[in-house]
Amino acid sequence: MKKALLVIDVQNGMFQEGNAVYKGDEFLQNLKGLILRARSSDTPVIYVQHNEPAGGSLEYGTSDWEIHPQISPQKHDVIIHKTTPDSFFNTSLNQELEKLGVEHLILAGIQTEVCVDTTCRRAFSMDYKITLASDTHRTWDSEELTAQQIIQHHNGVLRWFADVTPCNDIGFGV
Repeated sequence: MKKALLVIDVQNGMFQEGNAVYKGDEFLQNLKGLILRARSSDTPVIYVQHNEPAGGSLEYGTSDWEIHPQISPQKHDVIIHKTTPDSFFNTSLNQELEKLGVEHLILAGIQTEVCVDTTCRRAFSMDYKITLASDTHRTWDSEELTAQQIIQHHNGVLRWFADVTPCNDIGFGV
């Protein structure tokens, strides 16, 4: 079963001083390791990049909108642009996955309870096999919960839709 690594919304604006995503440095280290392992096994790496309209924090074409430089895409990587939390909605993601013959998605990225959750559930409903990197998705504290609590909660809930596995235990290849 052919796999692809889907990297959701890891953009500069998520790492702003004073409002950086939870444990951002650890997250980037985990993600870099996943990307390196995917590339070394010829597993496609697909980046999803959120586009907001003019004035938004992830306004298309701004430096905050750009993919974080520590995980920069390479020439052969696919970049999908989206405008909603669902990486499939009004995008070419499904067509790209079909073109590549992908049936198994490995998910990582930002924001746990929004874009990662929504994309995971949507991929499940589209009959993709899914592995969620349990330590390689991030968010921020909310008024009610800490970021760590949100991440732990979603790792539990998303077990209904995905294999939830630490990044170092995720295998690549067929």
